[in-house]
Amino acid sequence: MCAIQAAKRGRRVTVIEHNAQIGRKILISGGGRCNFTNLHTNAGHFLSANPHFAKSALARYTPHDFVATVERHAVRYHEKAAGQLFCDGSAREIVAMLQTECDAAGVRIETGRQVRSVARPESFELAIDDDLWRAESLVIASGGISVPKTGATPFGYEVAAQFGVRLVERRPALVPLTFGRDDLAKFGMLAGVSAEAAVRAGGRTFREKLLFTHRGLSGPAVLQASSYWKPAEAVEIDLLPGVDIERAMVSQRTRGERSQVRTLAAEWLPKRLADRWFEVQGESKPLAVTGDREIARISAALHGWRVTPAGTEGYDKAEVTAGGVDTAELSSQTMESRRMPGLYFIGEVVDVTGQLGGLNFQWAWASGFAAGQYA
Repeated sequence: MCAIQAAKRGRRVTVIEHNAQIGRKILISGGGRCNFTNLHTNAGHFLSANPHFAKSALARYTPHDFVATVERHAVRYHEKAAGQLFCDGSAREIVAMLQTECDAAGVRIETGRQVRSVARPESFELAIDDDLWRAESLVIASGGISVPKTGATPFGYEVAAQFGVRLVERRPALVPLTFGRDDLAKFGMLAGVSAEAAVRAGGRTFREKLLFTHRGLSGPAVLQASSYWKPAEAVEIDLLPGVDIERAMVSQRTRGERSQVRTLAAEWLPKRLADRWFEVQGESKPLAVTGDREIARISAALHGWRVTPAGTEGYDKAEVTAGGVDTAELSSQTMESRRMPGLYFIGEVVDVTGQLGGLNFQWAWASGFAAGQYA
């Protein structure tokens, strides 16, 4: 995106890609269909030490701008939920679209090239394989260190550190959480079970699917909450969001129902989860002999299950890397370094992390567009 915009201004632009092909992370996104943007994008859906930094770029290049390009290239797409747009076909269509835009603008793309060093005696000097390249402007769009199988490296952070650009501590985000030993023994056998839940961490609550895994918890609700979770803190899970289970239990008891409490809970929860939950809690008995205090306690436990994760599944399973280049070091208008004129940072390498649903792609397009107007 940055290269396209800069080339349209008449700049001579080369993209240096160390992978053998461009857009590897695009190709694996959205289950291979690329969740390329979110119609409801706004700065409130991003995590950053400076929550206002992303506003300028996001306002100047909107989801509708990217959709216009998608439609111009006749890429068919659909909205799944909450403004999330996916290709009807394959993520390869988005990569091909960007390649075509680069070709039309005269962008040169060099794949399979390794940057061995970067210097700035006067202009930027890059040792690329056995060649020496010089440039007036250098844009770092190297992403984070999540999903290393796509070729992710800490290159961008290393360049920032080399030129004295401050970094915010990095951590895996949008990542599954792992159980501690006790919780794993209690719930590890539920791997594969999913349920709608409201998961709260760091003051933010996300109501989506929760998935039990062999190591802990995943699913959209947990991935969202993981970006706000801090080690040693508890995550609070409402297993029955929107369900007044206390009222339901009292009502059935009043009618003289002889069924077990777990049987009632299984009307909303997967049976395996309901059975195991009440086995662990030791609370399952006939509703007819369950007192008001017990009912209140059961309800509170189902609506406020507190889990203290042992950690996360790390960068291998994280969709993005939180933290990165400190936004205080960059112009929000141009994405240029305040310390080193001509040096720009865009996309995931910057301390701007989106929630699930195409938001990180929209930040990539918007920050790339912003830098491309000036680089």
